[in-house]
Amino acid sequence: MNRIVFINGSYVKEENAKISIFDRGLLFSDAVYEVTAVIDNKLVDFPSHVKRLNQSLNKLKIDYKFNEKTLLEIHKNLLNKNPFSNNEGLIYLQVSRGSAERDFLIKKNSLSPNIFAFTQEKILTDLTQGLKIITKEDLRWQRRDIKTTQLIYASLSKTEAHDIGADDAWFLDEDNYINEGTSNNAYIIDNNNTIITRNLSNKLLPGITRQTILEVAKNLKLNIEERAFTVNEAFAANGAFISSATTLILPVIEINRNIIGNGKIGPITAILRETYIKISKHNSI
Repeated sequence: MNRIVFINGSYVKEENAKISIFDRGLLFSDAVYEVTAVIDNKLVDFPSHVKRLNQSLNKLKIDYKFNEKTLLEIHKNLLNKNPFSNNEGLIYLQVSRGSAERDFLIKKNSLSPNIFAFTQEKILTDLTQGLKIITKEDLRWQRRDIKTTQLIYASLSKTEAHDIGADDAWFLDEDNYINEGTSNNAYIIDNNNTIITRNLSNKLLPGITRQTILEVAKNLKLNIEERAFTVNEAFAANGAFISSATTLILPVIEINRNIIGNGKIGPITAILRETYIKISKHNSI
């Protein structure tokens, strides 16, 4: 690709974008990130992404706070410089603590954050088919509520799923409850058509798309339970789905080779997806 990317205040060709080898994001995963969906060349749920980004920075005690107006300008400039062929895609933004001699001790007040962002082409609104999921023990660190770049276990797990003919993995806690997917929140729909998703805690990321979906579900008068649920509950469910900025809402049709529901996208998942996309287009900026 021949993209223009943003790095530390400048817009440059991607091949000219450079970060120090001493960047703490590179050496320690001492960095946070956000991914914003773009539909019809507009940013979806952008204010919520900015809010979560600042919360992640604060939780890692990275001394930096973004102004929404400044971030919006960066994102809009990237869209203008890199027009999407189908008017849909993603913008990835990463902020590290900065560059310094490698040391486990964080030297406070002496670092300047490294900030970069780039666009990615991706079709978001076309639904191809349902997902096949495997489950895995959750061996990630315990602060999954912070959106850090510490993603290697999630990456390995998704790759393992693909290697055996599945699409993704859902992580199980020590009590066999489902936390979330490798890069998405997890949901089931029980036999009473109640939407069940894990309640927020340090076990999972507070998804921005999740937040909007629950609002959409309430407006549609759908029943919602925010609680832990087991793999066996998922096997017996009428339906299941995932959500994230990179997938919006996608149905899950199989978990550990067990067909979920009738193995097709169910009516509740379908109406949630349709309504979410419609609202996202209306509210995007």
